[in-house]
Amino acid sequence: MNYFVTAIGTDSGKTLVSAILAEALKADYWKPIQAGQPADTDGVKSLVSNSITRFHPETHSLKLPASPHAAARFEHLQIELDDFVLPETSNEIIVEGAGGILVPINQENFVIEIAKSLNMEVILVANLYLGSINHTLLTVDYLKRNNYPVKGIIFNGDSNPESEQIIEKHSGYRVLMHLPKLGKVSPEIVQYWADQLMLTWYE
Repeated sequence: MNYFVTAIGTDSGKTLVSAILAEALKADYWKPIQAGQPADTDGVKSLVSNSITRFHPETHSLKLPASPHAAARFEHLQIELDDFVLPETSNEIIVEGAGGILVPINQENFVIEIAKSLNMEVILVANLYLGSINHTLLTVDYLKRNNYPVKGIIFNGDSNPESEQIIEKHSGYRVLMHLPKLGKVSPEIVQYWADQLMLTWYE
């Protein structure tokens, strides 16, 4: 199975979660759209220590740190949904989205549609802050209404049991892991959380 890592917004922790998933599953990593620098692929590469994971080049690497549709227009490009083809590999692939689910890639399509077009299961990253219940459940509602298969949810940040339990109740999604707020992140930290994730991955 290939997994598409999305989130309830920008800077929710998708790159860190993608590194943990790649380490845990010894899976390949692919960021279809990179907008701005530094590149998330480089960040994940610096955190994954197994010798199996391969890192595939972006389909679109854009200079402007903006929504993909705007960053592409800045470079006089047009992104199309059929631009995206899974890299050739016999391994599972962790695919990291850009921003949240409804980030536009052009005037018609959103980034989450890459997951559906490539038959991937979604992993939703939800960071915890004032307002995150609303943002998370709106995201869940869209995924459910549009029949996206979802492996589960990963909470990221300081624990908030009240928020977590209400999100779990109304989403119906399995909580795969809760990542606490981390300081400096290293390959050793990623390996630790990869091991923790595997304890419940197959439940």
